[in-house]
Amino acid sequence: MKTIYDVLLSPLLTEKGTQLKEQDNKVVFRVANDANKIEIKKAVEEAFKVKVERVTTMNCRGKIKRMGKHEGKRPNWKKAIVTLKKGEKLDFIEGV
Repeated sequence: MKTIYDVLLSPLLTEKGTQLKEQDNKVVFRVANDANKIEIKKAVEEAFKVKVERVTTMNCRGKIKRMGKHEGKRPNWKKAIVTLKKGEKLDFIEGV
């Protein structure tokens, strides 16, 4: 059985994610590649003590990177956009 820390890897603190949080009460996380929506919902509710309305996931492809004539690839990863119910609030950088 996976723990919440196996499912939720880190919050994504980007400009677009901040706009989603302010306008639509959505929070963006980087999650495990094999995590499904149900596991993500349970992990967020358990870790942050909030109610989740909906989870949207997307698989992001790793970029191809070059260093001179050598070519490599960053790993693929998964992003989850979690919509919180009305009245719920989640702050990562509160008090900073």
